[in-house]
Amino acid sequence: MDSDARGKQALYGLFASVRNAKEAALLLEDILTPRELSSVAERWKLIQALSSGMKQREINKKLKISISKITRGSRALRYGKGGFALFIKRMKKAAK
Repeated sequence: MDSDARGKQALYGLFASVRNAKEAALLLEDILTPRELSSVAERWKLIQALSSGMKQREINKKLKISISKITRGSRALRYGKGGFALFIKRMKKAAK
């Protein structure tokens, strides 16, 4: 395994060790810049809106996100590795 792959595996393990939202906030606020954190939060809001069936133009108007970002998010949701779908399902189940 090369250095990049080992680094990614260590990062995945780090995220897997997070126990709650407070720990997640501590980690994310240390590991990401404020701009990166805002970008990731925006992406998550976008994915949630798309998975709820909201139309791209509606998302654009409501969340003030560009159509190109919405299209990229839609592709990630549709053709990605399944992580977004897994966590959308998990969050819906937890909300019940």
